[in-house]
Amino acid sequence: MIQRIQTIYLLLVVALGLTLCFQPILTFDAQTNEGVVREWSLSPTGLTETTDLSEAPEVVFEPEHLNGVWGLFVATLLIPALAFVVIFLYKKRILQARLNIFLAMLCVGYYGVMGLFVWFAKMNLHVEQLNWHITPWLAIPAVCFVLTLMATRRILKDEALVRAADRLR
Repeated sequence: MIQRIQTIYLLLVVALGLTLCFQPILTFDAQTNEGVVREWSLSPTGLTETTDLSEAPEVVFEPEHLNGVWGLFVATLLIPALAFVVIFLYKKRILQARLNIFLAMLCVGYYGVMGLFVWFAKMNLHVEQLNWHITPWLAIPAVCFVLTLMATRRILKDEALVRAADRLR
């Protein structure tokens, strides 16, 4: 099981997916009327405000909340969990390949869910000009997508090898 290269690819997907669970994927900032720059970070666990109010202690803001971020959290947890399950299906290569295709679609769908939450954040933060900045952690689903496709290719190659060996008997 471990000697197969696709297992290494899928273990990398698990490690990267677990890393993504705890890192901010986007940061937002906005200039207020008082001249203070408010900052937020969007992670799979939610939107948190990271504004440093030490330079303007007299300014009091009501904290903004973004409800319904559970979809992003579930998508983030589903990527490493499904990759971990796929590793142990090594005797059922066709099922393993099909679940890998689903995992690849989930990695692409992550960007759609994340885009939806960026739109929700722009609508719910009630600021005039919201600037958003991408963090390097946002590339993890794309890397997981590529690793999943590479693992799928190797799984299908193993299946072809087994079928050819069965045909020779």
